[in-house]
Amino acid sequence: MVIDLPEEKIKILFLCTGNACRSQMAEGWARHLKDDIIDAYSAGISPAGLNERAVEVMAEAGVDISQQYSKGIDDLAGIDFDYVITLCDTAKELCPVFPGNVKMIHREFDDPSFIIGSEHEIMTAFRKTRDRIRSFIETLPESLKKEV
Repeated sequence: MVIDLPEEKIKILFLCTGNACRSQMAEGWARHLKDDIIDAYSAGISPAGLNERAVEVMAEAGVDISQQYSKGIDDLAGIDFDYVITLCDTAKELCPVFPGNVKMIHREFDDPSFIIGSEHEIMTAFRKTRDRIRSFIETLPESLKKEV
């Protein structure tokens, strides 16, 4: 079976509020699972620093995001994205207009950073979000065409 790969990678920006957790996980999964066809980026409306629990649960799954860092949209100026995927309602509501033919997609994921409870309960929430994001990334880029 021959798989046709695009001549150029699809540029995807994963956008969240703080670029601390969900968008970082999405960027990490896309680089890990789809690096041959997706050029992945992440940013936040108001960058808040990389969440250490996100780094920890991604490492448990074999993905190192420890060298990623929290960025704002302005940090990625000049990149012509094919898709901007907002991962939370706040990012969707505050998302700026991007130039060109960028396609906007919204896919909501719970923010485990807001879980209150024991360390076990918090880490369980992080793992659940990590696994849901992985399942979404595994469908890319094919699923994007259906959502536009």
